[in-house]
Amino acid sequence: MKKFPVVIDLETKYTFRDFSEHAKLGITVLALFDYRDNSQKIFTEKDLNNLFPILENCSYIIGFNINSFDLPVLQPYYPGDIKHFKTFDILDDIKKILGRRLSLNDTIRATLDKKKTGHGLEAIDFYKEGKWDELKKYCMDDVMLTKELFEYGANNKKIYYLNENGKVNIKVDWEKYLEDEGGGEMPLTLPF
Repeated sequence: MKKFPVVIDLETKYTFRDFSEHAKLGITVLALFDYRDNSQKIFTEKDLNNLFPILENCSYIIGFNINSFDLPVLQPYYPGDIKHFKTFDILDDIKKILGRRLSLNDTIRATLDKKKTGHGLEAIDFYKEGKWDELKKYCMDDVMLTKELFEYGANNKKIYYLNENGKVNIKVDWEKYLEDEGGGEMPLTLPF
C-alpha cells in the first residue's frame, strides 16, 4: 500500500552555545516536502499551527537527526505530545548500522555527489540579518537533499560514505517507509 510520508528540516534562532535545552532554541523556519501531493512547503514560527495537521496525517516524518534535534525543538510549539509521531530518522538508522554518526553533508557527498548549500550556523546569521529568502532556501535545500538521499536508499537498498579507503556502502532497508502502514494510526493528541 502506497504511503505518504513527509520530509522535514528546521532552523533555529539560537544554538546550544546560547541555550542547553531544545525548548529554548526557537524555530525560524521549518521546510517540508509532502509526498501526498509532491509539494514543498515553508512554515515560519508564526505559521506552525498550519503544519500540525500535515504531521498528524502523514504516514511517517522523515529527516536527518529529527528524533534528537528537530522534534524536541518543535515540541514547545505543539499542544500534544510530539513523541506520538511516527518517524524515520536517517541518522538514527546510520548509527544503528555503523555504531557512529555521519554528517548529512558527508553522506550526500558520497551517495549523490552533491553537497549542502551551507552550514546551520549560517542559517542563524540569515535570521539575525533578516535574510528570510536565503534562510528559507537553505532550509528547503536541506529537505530536498535529505529526500533525495532517502529515495536513493529506498530504491537502491544502500547509501555511501567516505573513509580513508574511499567509498563504502551501507546496506539499508528504507523502501518500507513508502509502502507499509507506518505502525498504525497517529493518535491525535490535540484538544478538540
